[in-house]
Amino acid sequence: MSTPITSFGREAAAAIARSKNEPAWLVALREEAGQLATELALPKPEKLPLTRWTLDHYGSNRPGQAAASAADLPAPIAALLPENRSGALIVQHNSSVIYTELSDELKAKGVVLTSLEDAARSHEELFRKHFMTAYAADEHKLSAVHAALWNGGVFLYVPRDVTIEEPIQALLFADDAAATFMPHVLVIADTHSRVTFVEQVASSLGETTAALLHNSAVEVFAKAGSFVQYAAVHHMDASAVDIAYRRSVLDNDARIEWIVGDLHNGNAVTDTKSLLKGNGSTSDSKIISVGKGSQRMSLTTQAVHFGRSSESDMITRAVMKEEATAIINGITKIEHGATKANGQQTERVLMLSPKARGDANPILLIDEDDVQAGHAASVGQVNAEQIYYLMSRGITRTEAERLIIHGFLDPVVSEIPLEGLREQLHRILERKLG
Repeated sequence: MSTPITSFGREAAAAIARSKNEPAWLVALREEAGQLATELALPKPEKLPLTRWTLDHYGSNRPGQAAASAADLPAPIAALLPENRSGALIVQHNSSVIYTELSDELKAKGVVLTSLEDAARSHEELFRKHFMTAYAADEHKLSAVHAALWNGGVFLYVPRDVTIEEPIQALLFADDAAATFMPHVLVIADTHSRVTFVEQVASSLGETTAALLHNSAVEVFAKAGSFVQYAAVHHMDASAVDIAYRRSVLDNDARIEWIVGDLHNGNAVTDTKSLLKGNGSTSDSKIISVGKGSQRMSLTTQAVHFGRSSESDMITRAVMKEEATAIINGITKIEHGATKANGQQTERVLMLSPKARGDANPILLIDEDDVQAGHAASVGQVNAEQIYYLMSRGITRTEAERLIIHGFLDPVVSEIPLEGLREQLHRILERKLG
């Protein structure tokens, strides 16, 4: 059994890479990231002191048991999979990918779906060109740690002009609090391709005092004229810490849709950013979150406009109950030269307890004159008039509040592109709001 890592640097990171027989260039990349991790500070989300969190217990390599078929997957994992699958599925269990399923039809079209660790060898050119370029290892300590220790992960490549009708599904699952659980998802959608990717992150840690660190990253590269719909649902145990940085880079006329359910039960930092590099590129982000107990969360959504006539829209809706706290940031940045750009954002927080707190911070940073930009933000309680109206129709107060809250979150929930996952999302919401 390997020893859990609580601190490391250049030599330790390189040793991990060599133990996996990774190529020399990847050993060097991890080695450099390991050195950065000793030099960089933690990020500093507003009003959220990360120095008090358990972020230095990185776990040890605990690979799951490879499965020959979906029927061989462990029962807790199988229970999380929708009944009707499309023939495109990848599963990570703790520190490794244990199962990949891709239809012959998609393989014939040149679609690649594999673990990121395998892609470093089998698709080295694409890997090296894109990996850790949208989310850089030198951003802060957490990004450096991720670049040094990432494991398993997902690599998806969609060739030019290929349209994938059914969603590609990824399930990232942990049931060992002592495991290194740092998946990285890399999606490359080539020119004029179309794909929907659904990521589910879950855990079943049981009774444990150990804190699982989920330090993850997503990088999406949408080439000219492509369309990527990326849906993510996170629902791990309260003893886990959820760190999720998501990045997309959009070329001319490319479009991304982020649909995110940050429904984790413990402390969380998430940051979803679109870099609209191309002219006519578009980003549409919809984020929901529900906090309860003593959760502390920082939820940031960003759009950075470089291309002319680029458009972004960001909607975040959060429900806070009991003593939960959420800091919600919406950042629209329009760079000089991004003429005719249009950036809009809305943050809304619903508080169900006098001790709950939700801060909505809309931020516009405009360096160009010929643009449109706007924001709206609100923080408040359940509308008393709506409750009164529903109760006048014979509905109890409890049920009236439940209906209003579900209606508040539905604009995002209804967009989840898998019926089975939508139903599961409703069950998660019922548990968190109950």
